[in-house]
Amino acid sequence: MEITGKIIAVLPERGGISKTGNEWKMQEYVLETHEQYPKKLCFNVFGADKIAQFNIQAGEEMTVSFDINAREYNGRWYNDIRAWRVERGTAPAPTAEYTPAIDAPKANAADFLTQGDDDQLPF
Repeated sequence: MEITGKIIAVLPERGGISKTGNEWKMQEYVLETHEQYPKKLCFNVFGADKIAQFNIQAGEEMTVSFDINAREYNGRWYNDIRAWRVERGTAPAPTAEYTPAIDAPKANAADFLTQGDDDQLPF
């Protein structure tokens, strides 16, 4: 899956030692889309090599390719959104909003009333 937007937050890097004794690092980022009603997505990058390779900074415009996976912990389910590719880019051009035709004639309520029909509504 892919999503495009602006990085609005870079959360602190986390790390630890796995059950097998291997060291791990992970960093989370928040991306905000450019839709009419912007959405926010918190995704993570796993591995010190990927964190350094992507070098994601706050304020950058990018397209993030990611996978979604769910996991259970103590009877609750959690979603994991993991980025596997990022592409830097510019913000999309704003879309043109609907504007009514300029040459359209304006209707007047008085145009709908005729002599003798003063008690009727024009619609």
